[in-house]
Amino acid sequence: MDTAVSSALLRRVSEGSFPEAVRLHRPAAMVAFGPNDRHAPGYAAAVAAARAAGFGAVERLAGGRAAVFHEDTIAFSWIVPDPVPRLRIRQRFEWLSSLMAEAFLRLGVDARIGAVPGEYCPGEHSVNARGSVKLMGVGQRLVKGAAHVGGVVVVDGAARVREVLVPVYDALGLAWDPVTVGALADEAPGVTWEGAIGAVQEAFARSRGLTVGAVPADVVEEASRTAMRFVPDV
Repeated sequence: MDTAVSSALLRRVSEGSFPEAVRLHRPAAMVAFGPNDRHAPGYAAAVAAARAAGFGAVERLAGGRAAVFHEDTIAFSWIVPDPVPRLRIRQRFEWLSSLMAEAFLRLGVDARIGAVPGEYCPGEHSVNARGSVKLMGVGQRLVKGAAHVGGVVVVDGAARVREVLVPVYDALGLAWDPVTVGALADEAPGVTWEGAIGAVQEAFARSRGLTVGAVPADVVEEASRTAMRFVPDV
């Protein structure tokens, strides 16, 4: 359902029937696999490893490699209309990373933008702490008339991310360093999930303006019909 809801919102924004939207929520435990993962020889074994660790396996909208979500993370989606979305890929990445870094700084974290050597699902627009551990990863999906920028913030439970990614990345044949997984609560003790999502929401509100509301019922209905498309067929 997580991917299906984002896909349904993206379709509506792309066709012009829904405005720019920001979705922030608390996900269940899952490993989200990217297109390159799905073409890897060890994909079936990686999906099995995720499930054996108690994580659901889903196919993500954006590129990048396997990323972990669980109940102490924040899943985010920023879906924006754009007549030529390919022209502004980098601008969206830079804006989103700067916004997240600002939110983390307000929580007392030494947040910086850029990849940490050896991080999982590496990307130059990751947000890290102290240049040492990854806190946030982001990917982007383009369709005609819109873009979806989404990813995960690890608020707490860095150990859970490490534990599931070790066998998953081993199955995919990907090298990485588990010590590069970080969490906001490890960097600024006392940070809660509620406090973290509040800081992110405030950052979006300051920059874009927000009208807070729930995902529309028709979007949820569409997502319920299409959700199984995003379950790995292995």
